[in-house]
Amino acid sequence: MIRIVIAEDQRMLLGALASLLDLEDDMEVVGRASDGEEAVRLVRLHKPDICVMDIEMPKKTGLEAAEELKGSGCRVLILTTFARSGYFERAIKAGAHGYLLKDSPSEELGEAIRSVMSGRRIYAPELVDDAPYAETNPLTDREKEVLLLISEGKNTKEIASELSLTNGTVRNYVSVILDKLGVGNRIEAITRFKEKGWFK
Repeated sequence: MIRIVIAEDQRMLLGALASLLDLEDDMEVVGRASDGEEAVRLVRLHKPDICVMDIEMPKKTGLEAAEELKGSGCRVLILTTFARSGYFERAIKAGAHGYLLKDSPSEELGEAIRSVMSGRRIYAPELVDDAPYAETNPLTDREKEVLLLISEGKNTKEIASELSLTNGTVRNYVSVILDKLGVGNRIEAITRFKEKGWFK
């Protein structure tokens, strides 16, 4: 069962979203917040798998709440009216696993939540199209070399030997790669790199 906290300051929409997600067999809404501060409190209290978060809310915005929840183990899916590249960029930096617009079809929300829970990142296509930085490969040539060798199944020692580096340097490269791609492990890094079409 996927446990969800919803943060939305429009009460009618909050109720509608909760009802919609509660209809899904594999989902349970465990908390409803009407501002960013309450969202952070409910996530800490209920320890849900994912928080569906609006951006413009009282007391604390969804982006501030997402930044505060980074590293908490709770994934954040931004659901907003605003297709602003600045918001999108900040959401990515805050570690948000998804960014959807409220005018998306309602059935997409459940699918997006499942996709995020399976380790994928889901972004509204119009934002990705409008945001060249979101599509720019952030890795240096050497970092790409390291990731390519990882994708071939080589371990730290083998990569160090092939690139004439120390094990520690390779580990540093791996750490930087994970950080730049916003992922938690080597497998996710390879998947993300492939999804973006950056393996040439």
